[in-house]
Amino acid sequence: MKNQIQLYSYYRSSCSYRVRIALYLKNIPFEYIPIHLLKKGGEQKNKQYQTLNPEEQVPCIVHKNQVISQSMAILQYLEDLCPNPILFPKKEKVKVINLCEIINSSTQPLQNLKVLKYLKSHYQISEYQKTQWIKFWIQKGLSSLEKKIAENNLSPFAIGRDLTAVELFIIPQIYNARRFNVNLKSFPRLLQIENLCQNLPAFQKSHPDAQPDSPVNQK
Repeated sequence: MKNQIQLYSYYRSSCSYRVRIALYLKNIPFEYIPIHLLKKGGEQKNKQYQTLNPEEQVPCIVHKNQVISQSMAILQYLEDLCPNPILFPKKEKVKVINLCEIINSSTQPLQNLKVLKYLKSHYQISEYQKTQWIKFWIQKGLSSLEKKIAENNLSPFAIGRDLTAVELFIIPQIYNARRFNVNLKSFPRLLQIENLCQNLPAFQKSHPDAQPDSPVNQK
């Protein structure tokens, strides 16, 4: 389809997960192009993809000859492209971005594949130490988010009655937390939000197991 968005994604990438949720919520058609971050040293390092995105990361979208990387920038682009449903409500925009950035800036980057590879190659950390590192930063980030969101304990979602971009960051991070067996009992508000989102088609369709490059679908 002409002018259709192309999404370069990895099924397990939490940053890609956020963008997939937004695309489905806004009913924006897109072509899914898998970039395997581990196969053959990482397809993100291929010259063709490097030319497209020198950051060697996912997600990345291409739309009308524009190349946009970084999930927050992509979400803002999609919001301008299709304002309904609103993910960054004007009155609450600063608060929404603040909560998103707890994950986007303070939590997810510290468990990023590039960071983990650097720790292993330069400091020879063991698999156990790597897992403990990941768990520490996930727990710290989720704890901060839980405390801030708990202030709105009468609201079904993080900000209020309506879903915002905050949920697009919470759900992928909880998925990652479960991957590394993080104890989530201390985060009842986040789990309440997760339970609400699990029933929404956009979240179901964007789940890692539902992606064409998931091992679940390679059998």
